Amino acid sequence: MTALETVKNYYDAFNRQDWDGMLALVDPEIRHEPNQGEPRIGIEKFTEFMRNMDESYAETLTDMVFMTEANGNRVAAEFVVNGTYKKAEEGLPAAHGQKYVLPAAAFLEVTAGKISRVTTYYNLTHWIQLVTE
Repeated sequence: MTALETVKNYYDAFNRQDWDGMLALVDPEIRHEPNQGEPRIGIEKFTEFMRNMDESYAETLTDMVFMTEANGNRVAAEFVVNGTYKKAEEGLPAAHGQKYVLPAAAFLEVTAGKISRVTTYYNLTHWIQLVTE
């Protein structure tokens, strides 16, 4: 399986809310670099992050565009996040089922067939505006 296929399968699993399917595509030493905060290293911390996200948000990704570099080990993904804010997180606005549509992007690296790095970008200020309107 190519890096691009691995990443597409990862996001397909995300849209199906198949968390085990996503984790099966992730390297045990994954480096997750979120939009805000410190990187998370390792599948345990990444799994904890995913559980928290599942509790707080219901999201699907649409309008996905993928790009790869010449060696095929890195994949960029641009997409639109279509979500519902279910449970407030510390430091963020109160949650009461607000809907949002937010452009985002991610950069992923695949090593030995597994995703070894995920770096995610989105405009947090814009997201806060969307859920407080």
